[in-house]
Amino acid sequence: MLHVDIPTLPEIQTLFAQRHQASVSIYLATTPQTQHIGEAAIALSNLIKEADSQLEAAGVDKRERWAIVEQLEEVSEDEDFWKFQANSLAIFATPESHRSYRLPNKLTPMVQVADRFHLKPLIRAVSVEQHAFVLAVAENEVRLIEVFSDMPAAEVRVPDMPRDAASAVGTATVNTRSHSSGRLHGSEGQKVNLRKFCRKLDAALRPVLSGRHEPLILAAAEPLLSIYRSVNTYPEFASQAIETSPVRIPEHELAKAARPILDQRHAKTIEAFTALYRERENDGRATTDVAMAARAATFGAIDTLMVDIDEVVIGRIDEKSGAVTFADEASADTYGIVDEIAGRTLAAGGKVIGERRTNIPNEGSLAAVLRYPI
Repeated sequence: MLHVDIPTLPEIQTLFAQRHQASVSIYLATTPQTQHIGEAAIALSNLIKEADSQLEAAGVDKRERWAIVEQLEEVSEDEDFWKFQANSLAIFATPESHRSYRLPNKLTPMVQVADRFHLKPLIRAVSVEQHAFVLAVAENEVRLIEVFSDMPAAEVRVPDMPRDAASAVGTATVNTRSHSSGRLHGSEGQKVNLRKFCRKLDAALRPVLSGRHEPLILAAAEPLLSIYRSVNTYPEFASQAIETSPVRIPEHELAKAARPILDQRHAKTIEAFTALYRERENDGRATTDVAMAARAATFGAIDTLMVDIDEVVIGRIDEKSGAVTFADEASADTYGIVDEIAGRTLAAGGKVIGERRTNIPNEGSLAAVLRYPI
């Protein structure tokens, strides 16, 4: 199982709002395979050296540099920490504190030093579904399967998960139900028992999926398909399902069946945004102009923002007016303008989607749907 701790929206907003002249952002590839994690720890050590060089070039005081390096080295040398990883690691450090997040998608290794954190790669991690769970349910079989973008699917052990429907309800079979009134028999009694079974499944999954953002895709046949849908409490439960009995279907085949559902969910997100953009564009409430988007974000006017996750537009944005100053190259006095626009959008309660340029309206660096004209 991938050990992920994707930041919540309030955490991302806090990171975007943080300001310090010595703000270090580090991204590196990791692996959940413990036997290969040593390479990631070595890579982090090299990135720490690069961060220290950038801090020195930026004129950061030695004591502040040492405070940052000391925190980062503690991470690189923590053997217990490296035992539980995902596909990437993001670390954000200042002289006073540091935070790390284990992410499911693979990110390009990098270091950036500025007066704020570089968070665009994090946006991609929280806005694109590359990782999911499949709950395979039948009367005599239950499995939770974790689906990865680039690794074989694997079954997840769930404490207190019922083995089957009959044992969950304490009967020899779910097709009858012992009741003092004697009124529940046949299909009626079966549905009552299956609903009780599904509630127990949902309760067992709660601690395992608590705080997760990945979709949960159900693989089941009727009547369990409809019954589990009616009792599910996981917020990211997928409306589409693998509508077949999962009995004797191996993990890799269930994962294969789940991927089109993930693709369709993502495609619908892009289609909905593009349609809304075109509608608002006619009313002067949409733009792909970076300078206009910066001004709109500064005044809290962006409802939804789609950004190119690959491009970095260097410069600065005035804190009060939103005026943009572009730069030819990165330095400690500059940062990613689109990152900053995303941060201001989130701070104002807007939504941010990380995408490839080809999926952005007019193939711009960004596309913004506004709450009102600017």
